[in-house]
Amino acid sequence: MIKFNILPLNRESELLITDKIDNLTKPKGSLGRLEEIAKQICMIQNTLTPELRSPHNVLFAGDHGILEEGVSVSPKEVTWQQLSHFSKGGAGINFLCEQHGFQLVLVDAGVDYDIPAGHKIIDMKVGRGTRNFLTGPAMANEEMELSIERGAEIVENIHNTTDCNIISFGEMGSGNTSPSAIWMHLFTEIPLEKCIGAGAGLNTTGIRHKHAVLSKAIANYKGKDTTEDKIAWFGGYEMVMALGGMLKAAELGMTIIIDGFIMTSVILAASQLYPTVMDYAIFGHQGDESGHKLMLEAMGVKALLHLDLRLGEGSGAVCAYPIIDSAVRMINSMDSFRSVNVTKYF
Repeated sequence: MIKFNILPLNRESELLITDKIDNLTKPKGSLGRLEEIAKQICMIQNTLTPELRSPHNVLFAGDHGILEEGVSVSPKEVTWQQLSHFSKGGAGINFLCEQHGFQLVLVDAGVDYDIPAGHKIIDMKVGRGTRNFLTGPAMANEEMELSIERGAEIVENIHNTTDCNIISFGEMGSGNTSPSAIWMHLFTEIPLEKCIGAGAGLNTTGIRHKHAVLSKAIANYKGKDTTEDKIAWFGGYEMVMALGGMLKAAELGMTIIIDGFIMTSVILAASQLYPTVMDYAIFGHQGDESGHKLMLEAMGVKALLHLDLRLGEGSGAVCAYPIIDSAVRMINSMDSFRSVNVTKYF
């Protein structure tokens, strides 16, 4: 499998960064999370004067075989229909990317539909949807490895051609809260029932059915006790491709904005392979999907926003971008006590 060289952040510069932030014309710590974000981005970029360049939101789409078991109210054809919709504009992620200056990149990771050319959708299709993981692995290990490679390729191309240094990831895939819930359960050991939510709108009966199906799928697991096998057995092509994208972004020293429940489960899985990927992640928002708060807590992280979103597509990550921008503007634009005639008042 492709290897990544993800360096830990340079902690030697932390004292200098902290000193700069603490001597801006404000009470120490008074800008709260902005100070934390600024410090993290300074360490990612190894500079006291960070900058955000060419933000991109990469949206991977794929279908899931587990839909055959009635675990979602969203039919499979919605995946390709929405992907086509994104390409024309007018969807939720479109207006958010336009508002906040993001370039939207659309990728067919494994949609069960032949999307015509000319839609500005990058064809990285690994298969026409995963297989039903109730009865066997969703994808072969070779397909998982190919998905990781293709996700990494997408990010490397963006980085090399646009000088992008901050990136978010979104997804479109009917039923993908099911594999996300299983990854959450397997990689945090949180009880499965606390990992399962309504997804696209299941009622109480639907959630109980979803729990029964996923419980049986886990009981049927015959893979090895390795992260790789668990990723392949239960994952989606779009999820694994995003995983590869996140690992490549971290290797390239890019800041990664994490979206909601599904993308949080993806970086959780990525961190089982490369723990240092977490150094490069800023968690955009805590979504409305049941279990997301628990997963964030298990990972020891806190999201910037809590807007009750459960749209996916990278929407929460893009919404969080202005806060990250404010953190960078703070450290670059505020005067220091040393540079202006203001008495240091703390």
